[in-house]
Amino acid sequence: MAEGGGGATAGGESGDPARGRQTFRTYVEERWLPNHVLEPTTREKYTYYLGAYVIPELGPMRIADIFPEHIRQWITRMQREGRSAWTIQYCKSSILNSIFTTALNDQVTYIHPCRGVRVPTVPATPRTIITPEQFSAIYDALPDADAQLLVETAIESGLRWGELTELRVRDLDLATRMLTVSRKVIELNREFHPDGKRFLVKHYPKDKEYRRLKLSQQIVAKIKAHVTAQNLGPDSLLFARRTAPPAEPRTVPEPGTLGLTAPSEAGRRYRHGTLSAYNAGRCRCEHCRGAFARYRAKRRAASGASPCRRTCRTTSTSDGTSSGAVPGTPPAKLLISASGRACTIFGTRMPPGCWPEALICRSSRSASATHRS
Repeated sequence: MAEGGGGATAGGESGDPARGRQTFRTYVEERWLPNHVLEPTTREKYTYYLGAYVIPELGPMRIADIFPEHIRQWITRMQREGRSAWTIQYCKSSILNSIFTTALNDQVTYIHPCRGVRVPTVPATPRTIITPEQFSAIYDALPDADAQLLVETAIESGLRWGELTELRVRDLDLATRMLTVSRKVIELNREFHPDGKRFLVKHYPKDKEYRRLKLSQQIVAKIKAHVTAQNLGPDSLLFARRTAPPAEPRTVPEPGTLGLTAPSEAGRRYRHGTLSAYNAGRCRCEHCRGAFARYRAKRRAASGASPCRRTCRTTSTSDGTSSGAVPGTPPAKLLISASGRACTIFGTRMPPGCWPEALICRSSRSASATHRS
């Protein structure tokens, strides 16, 4: 019988001492955590705290070799590293207690190393209540009336955020003003969501029991008006992010024409931001004007000329045209500088070393070309 019993436990079944030789990491990651019934948020939290604080210290040890002294050493190290008393208590009292209770019940270990081990005291902190002035400042800063109604409902009902954002129209009886809290929504890492999503709706609120409360008449009237204005159905969320209507579709040009001006008379296209587009008179956008200004500055720097800073006056010929105008061209203004040198902006060539600040128009360039010829 003894040999038969030994053969039955050779594979690591209950009662086999070899079960306690597995490491703490192996037991937790391969046996306990995948098969332990936990809420999705609790499973996510346990996984984070185990990986961050517990497994680096206890993971390489065999689970049967972990004694209370090792738990005390772990607590001392956590304190030395500056971990908060709440973190130490949560890891020891919630996570480790649960792990070693299951291991003891499954006969993986024969002692419970967490029993009798004290943790640092977690002080009870007072709850901070905002003043009416602070609430008014927050209320006035909210973006729209829907957000203000959400805050008013939260203040009056005392609901938690997950319960408040999962409220449906059918949860409020407008006749009796009774609000039933029967669900809540939680946010999860997609790794811990059953369907790989971000939000999970749980069909029971906190403490796993429905709650009913009565709202005031004024808040119910506001909620009723909100339901009517948004045309909400019985299953619609009371408070949801309302998306704006889609914008009008934009006309997307062909990739080959991006950055080009309209075709000229000869059918030629010019690219924006080039001197060719400006000289051809096809475009006067800021990019093309900038290209012309850079070209003019480059020419000015090459010739050593500087802009004309003299005080000039305008003279006209006796026949009504500006002095210096070329016959057969549009009238041009002639500026006579204080020193007597001609400084022409339109119609004629400029003297060397004198650059006007104004841009030369297309007709002026034609007149100058005629004059030069």
